[in-house]
Amino acid sequence: MAIDSLIFFRSHWTVWRILGPAYRQVTWIKFYIVYNSIMHLLITIGNPLHLGITLFRNGNLTDDIRNLTFFATCLACSLKFIIYTYNFDKVTRMEKLLVQLDSHVKHIAEMKIYHRLKIQLNVILYVFIGICIFSAASAELGFLMQEGRGLLNPAWFPFDWRNSNRNFYIANFYQMLGSVYQLMQNYVNDCYPVVMLCLISAHIKMLYIRVEQLGLNDSEDAAVQIELENCITDHKHLLELFHTLESFMSLPMLIQIVVSAVNVCVSIAGVLFFITAPMTRAYFVIYAMAMPLEIFPTCYYGTDNEIWFGKLPYAAFSCNWMDQSRSFKRNLMLFVERSLKRSTAMAGGMLRIHVDTFFSTLKFAYSLFTILLQMRNP
Repeated sequence: MAIDSLIFFRSHWTVWRILGPAYRQVTWIKFYIVYNSIMHLLITIGNPLHLGITLFRNGNLTDDIRNLTFFATCLACSLKFIIYTYNFDKVTRMEKLLVQLDSHVKHIAEMKIYHRLKIQLNVILYVFIGICIFSAASAELGFLMQEGRGLLNPAWFPFDWRNSNRNFYIANFYQMLGSVYQLMQNYVNDCYPVVMLCLISAHIKMLYIRVEQLGLNDSEDAAVQIELENCITDHKHLLELFHTLESFMSLPMLIQIVVSAVNVCVSIAGVLFFITAPMTRAYFVIYAMAMPLEIFPTCYYGTDNEIWFGKLPYAAFSCNWMDQSRSFKRNLMLFVERSLKRSTAMAGGMLRIHVDTFFSTLKFAYSLFTILLQMRNP
């Protein structure tokens, strides 16, 4: 039974069709371009802009904190989406490589890995969707329970929304539309790299099994040689897929790490020292927990990739290489030499996409928090 890893990206392609990068799959191309140009001007550019204009110019400290966290998140979301859209051709290349890797999955042990993978990826997709919905719902509850007339997020508008019902509803509709639109951007920004890293890990494990089984089934030398060449080709495709994904997510991941550290610090400081409204405090607690959760799966599977790439030489030594021909041993040595090279994904060429970096991000947030404490108590 053939496997199809591309089914895990159906939700991403649905969102990409709505947001614009998948314009090649749309029939009404002229209308689609006009629609997306307007939406990106209004939201991808306009949403961070209308939040940033009032930065530290609000009537109270609580609104300043809300404004800062929303602005940082929306700006990061827009920047990541623009970068991903610019590099979107790499998605097609990565999917072609996945199809080639899927075609070599045949053994029962490999199928078991694939079935476990389906469970993991379903959990990942539901977690990301849950984070987006839960964050949006908590923000909406805080907005509905606030006293007096206010906006969903403190921001600037070129009209008076305080003294006009029509303008008030227009402003809030714009902010709700912007929140939904950028939540969709955030979903594909953060979820796609995690799903791809998880698939790469699974395929490395499958390759490990195939290499480990070389020469153990009393096959003819020519058949074992062909199987080894297929394994070498798969390893080459895996490395290309890994490096393509690394270049695709490198800069956006760096942006997300920095923004997560800043927002965790500001949110916790706000809850402890400045914010008194119960619903607003609850929102910032949820927000402070959600930000690290967005980067943890990527860091976790980045670590998993590094570990399993490093295990491949052991698979080569576990196969029945001693009874094989000189040509087989020479090719196996080339495979081992190539697999000894460390494969580590980097964010912005500076930080490893690794669990260690996740904890370093939390430490960085704590360091910023201690600086705020010192500034508050000179």
